[in-house]
Amino acid sequence: MGSFSPRLPLLLVSFFTLLVDIETASEFKICAYNVEKFNSAKASDYRLLHTVTRIVSRCDICLLQDVVDSEAITTLLAALNRYDKYRYQSVSSKSLGNSPDDMQQYVFIYRVGNVNVTGQHQYQKKQSFVREPFAVQFQSKKTAIKTFILVPLHSNPSQAVQEIDRLYDVFEEVSKKWNNKNVMFLGDFHASCAYVTRADRKNIRMFNNKEFSWLIRDKVDTTVSTDTNCAFDRIVVHGKPFLSAIMPLSAKAFNYVKDFKLTKSKAQQMSNHLPVEVRLKSSALLLQATPLLILIGVSAIVQSFLSAL
Repeated sequence: MGSFSPRLPLLLVSFFTLLVDIETASEFKICAYNVEKFNSAKASDYRLLHTVTRIVSRCDICLLQDVVDSEAITTLLAALNRYDKYRYQSVSSKSLGNSPDDMQQYVFIYRVGNVNVTGQHQYQKKQSFVREPFAVQFQSKKTAIKTFILVPLHSNPSQAVQEIDRLYDVFEEVSKKWNNKNVMFLGDFHASCAYVTRADRKNIRMFNNKEFSWLIRDKVDTTVSTDTNCAFDRIVVHGKPFLSAIMPLSAKAFNYVKDFKLTKSKAQQMSNHLPVEVRLKSSALLLQATPLLILIGVSAIVQSFLSAL
């Protein structure tokens, strides 16, 4: 019987490190969550703050909607930066809305080091939206698509059809501004049930233009309540390059009620919405090399076992 190969432990460590790195690299996640009147009172409730911290910490970029005051975000960021190994920052719109008692912010919270903000743009045509989209361009070395634009919308329910249609105008403006057509739209569109019917789709350009892919489908329930089954919250991407950079079948609603073992009544104190999410692929080179790297790793380990016998 041969002597034990000293290379074997090193090969095993290298191989499993490779698998972990590949898995981690493929987990770049973009999320959107309507936190429903997220203010200082909610942020000061430890239980609610812990819930939203756990939700946001799953994402490399998380869009929060219906943020009422910036102090709540300051509290959330402090909690996030204590929670795990990542450091988080935020970029926010100004307060948006038509009435003083219903002003809201769009807030993107992102992991520093995994992604950078390279530009931001507030859409200005007030007659088009109650809460005009606040577009942000991001750049990441960890994703197959290096630079992309995220455009949020928390639509006014009574104007959902018109506002979703006008996202096409926003697309034309931001893609021209940054010379970048890798655009993702996300948020609580109210794009389902009574607010947007199947018949309404003929009046929505992003539904009729095949360049846009609706990743959260109509039958996905993005609500917590058992009384509703509606795909209000959506993720839409433009173009084949961006679509090809999405992990297949990764777009979904995250049922934190089930995962965190919460009662529906407790979850609804936070929001009646479930977060929606999608994963981006890691660099194309790494993904293409992965099967070969695994084959080489397995082959090396097998050879070491054989030589040790």
